[in-house]
Order: sequence, then structure tokens, then C-alpha cells
Amino acid sequence: MLIKFNKPFNVLSQFSDKTEKSADRGNLSDFISIPNIYPVGRLDKDSEGLMLLTDDGKLQYSLSNPKNRVRKTYYVQVEGEPKQSDLDLFRVGLKLRDGITRPSEAKLIEPPLLWDRVPPIRVRKTVPDSWLEIIISEGRNRQVRRMTAAIGYPTLRLIRIKIGDYDLKNLMPGDFENIS
Repeated sequence: MLIKFNKPFNVLSQFSDKTEKSADRGNLSDFISIPNIYPVGRLDKDSEGLMLLTDDGKLQYSLSNPKNRVRKTYYVQVEGEPKQSDLDLFRVGLKLRDGITRPSEAKLIEPPLLWDRVPPIRVRKTVPDSWLEIIISEGRNRQVRRMTAAIGYPTLRLIRIKIGDYDLKNLMPGDFENIS
């Protein structure tokens, strides 16, 4: 079984949350009640978008193991207006505190048509924002956020739209679909 899920903002990518903060945020069990399925990778609580869940260990391994270099695509709203020279740094790899990232892709895009985020991002009238499409083939902790910060453009909103051949399409936040 393979489930495609659009993880909303402020939801943990796990099925339980026994911390003191659990009343302030959701987890997967608030949306999905299918037994014996597990997330394929993770998304931070403050990130949104595509998550895959499966009961197939081999499929989970093939999609989440960094050695397999499965491409993940994100729409990223950043503070400021990156130049092409900033985005060119993604192609060679960016130096982060845990090492240099694999080469990736980044390009400026028009603001995508998306659902409203609740709560909305903070907007500063004096600082413009931009949208990027970023494609990576690894998945370090908060990697995309750290990459945009490394080039001087903090992430305001991050939405994963694709993992390998699986994409979000028109799935709305909190909705899931059984795709196999």
C-alpha cells in the first residue's frame, strides 16, 4: 500500500506526540487511521506538502535511502530577491555545518497557485519575497531551509510537491489518497 498525503503546516510527520507541546500541533494520526503504515522520510512541522506513507519496507527503503538519490521538489518562498549568481551555488553544492550538499537545482518561479497557510507567513512591507523551485537528491535535517539561509535568503514557506515520480497534484492539506 502506498498513501499520498498533503501534510499541513504545524503537523509532525509521525503518528504520535507525547511531548508537552502536543496540544499546540497535530500529527499524522489526526488525519490518517490506516494501521501498519509508516512515513517515507519526514517533513518538518513547519513545512507543508507531499508525504508518502507505506506498509512496504522495500519501497520505503528505495524512496528514502540517500544512496538512491531520489529527487524531491519543493516550492520555497524566501525573504528577498535572489540573483542568478546566488542560485548557481546550488549546482556545485552548498557548504552547511554538516558538510557540503550534493549538487541540486534552484530557479526563480512565479508565485504558485496554492492554498492559504494557516497561520499566514509573516510579511515585512520593506522586504520583498520570491518563490523558488528547488530540487534535491538527499534529505538532511531542515536541508532546504539551511540551503536558502546559506545564500542569504531565509525560507518563509516550504512546500514539497514531488518525491521521485509521485507528485502532490491537487491534493489539499490534510487530505490523503491511496495510490497503490
